[in-house]
Amino acid sequence: MTHKSGFVNIIGNPNVGKSTLMNVLLNEKLSIVTSKAQTTRHRILGILNDDDYQVVFSDTPGILKPHYKMHEAMMGFVQSAINDADVILYVTDVKETIDKNSEYIQKVNNSNVPVILVINKIDLCKSDEIVQLNAQWKELLPRAEIIPISAQDKFNIHSVLTRILEALPEGPAFYDKDALTDKTERFFVSEIIREKIFRNYKKEVPYSVEVGIEEFIEEPNIIRIKAVIIVSRPTQKGIIIGKGGEALKKVATRARLDIETFFGKKVFLEVFVKVEKDWRDSDRLLREFGYNN
Repeated sequence: MTHKSGFVNIIGNPNVGKSTLMNVLLNEKLSIVTSKAQTTRHRILGILNDDDYQVVFSDTPGILKPHYKMHEAMMGFVQSAINDADVILYVTDVKETIDKNSEYIQKVNNSNVPVILVINKIDLCKSDEIVQLNAQWKELLPRAEIIPISAQDKFNIHSVLTRILEALPEGPAFYDKDALTDKTERFFVSEIIREKIFRNYKKEVPYSVEVGIEEFIEEPNIIRIKAVIIVSRPTQKGIIIGKGGEALKKVATRARLDIETFFGKKVFLEVFVKVEKDWRDSDRLLREFGYNN
């Protein structure tokens, strides 16, 4: 039997369920998921392996209009995902405005690769509304095959994977068959901490935060990690730390538990907070955080 492999790149607006869908397709939690927009900032590869195929999924940031150099880098990840895809998985949901960020819909239309359009969160609407959405999207993306799903409920996910495998080109594997991702252990630690910040703080604070891993030392029975939370202003540092350090302690504890689950090992996690004014427009810091690679 011939072997299939290729890059299936997941594109769409913020908060439509791209990260949830990739995690479900992989049956692994690689991308962090929150109810807030702009949770995903990087292009994250997740690799699904079988004897007869290797699907390299790519979760990308939600499409937005850039206000910082960080945003420009995030949209660079989206553009590269359109350019190098073997299959484009365009994700929308039943609530978003259908022509939002229409320039990217046109870019997907102009691509010369198979397009699968996934309408997510169908559990939130009636069947006649899904039929109407299907017709509207068919006008916008006439080449796309449209599949309604609920990623959270894992409904119709098999149909998505079946269609992906049909559309994949033949070819050898790009990565070792035991590989799950191209990201480092440090990257996933920083993402887990950032997820806890998104879940535990309100307003603009999570959007002004980045996480760096200064030490990652793996010993036989424990992993020792030192992390720094970068904020833009001193007032944000106070919010992150909280009264008597309670807010930071809560985030660190919840992150440590998830990191231990992720690695299956005891973790000692030390977290502190640092102010770096305008880090979202700093070429040096964006490079350190992996935005300008």
